[in-house]
Amino acid sequence: MIRIAIVEDEQDYVQILTSYLKRFEEETGEVFEISCFNDGDAIVHHYRPIYDIILMDVEMQFIDGMSAAEEIRKTDTRVTIIFITNLAQYAIKGYAVDALDYVLKPLSYFAFEQVLSKALLRLDQKEEPTLTIPVKGGSLRLKINDICYVESRSHILIIHTVSDTYEVSGTMREMEEKLNPFHFFRGNKGYLIHLGYVEGIKDNIAIVHKDELIISRNRKKDFMQALTQFWS
Repeated sequence: MIRIAIVEDEQDYVQILTSYLKRFEEETGEVFEISCFNDGDAIVHHYRPIYDIILMDVEMQFIDGMSAAEEIRKTDTRVTIIFITNLAQYAIKGYAVDALDYVLKPLSYFAFEQVLSKALLRLDQKEEPTLTIPVKGGSLRLKINDICYVESRSHILIIHTVSDTYEVSGTMREMEEKLNPFHFFRGNKGYLIHLGYVEGIKDNIAIVHKDELIISRNRKKDFMQALTQFWS
């Protein structure tokens, strides 16, 4: 099932987009779960990264589509955004928020079908594993391949990614069960390390994305075997 959000303040276009999605389902066998929002602020407020595709009107009363997309990108880098607009010049700015494409009003089914097919192809190609974590005011979806290592400190898990860190509650055992299938390995009881970010080993220290992490003596042999197998 593909989850699609329609963000549009004109009810006529909401009905058109919904009917086009239903027609696409009938023609292709795809199954959509459709949610509708009547303004940018409606989807941004308590946004949850559960959508695969967002059909976003550019010009809306309270929060315009471009501003809404910028807010959404702060917590969801994965969702595919397609702008619906009267003017192509607005949609060109969409590249700043990694929008896939745009559809010009008045909407034709042919143009819409072409862009939607492109979006579904992108979903198939970028089906990357993700980890959803709770954050203040909602949740955040992280690409697992962006996680360098997880640190356990005083009953708090600190997730270190290539660009930021996030603190969540939970146990290292629970996190290990989620991440082990994706080339993560325990360096000691306090670190769960993505082997892909290990830049080198010096004595009992692993260099992980420029951070120095201690590898415990009783885990070093197994860690080195796992790392050697990963590198090979």
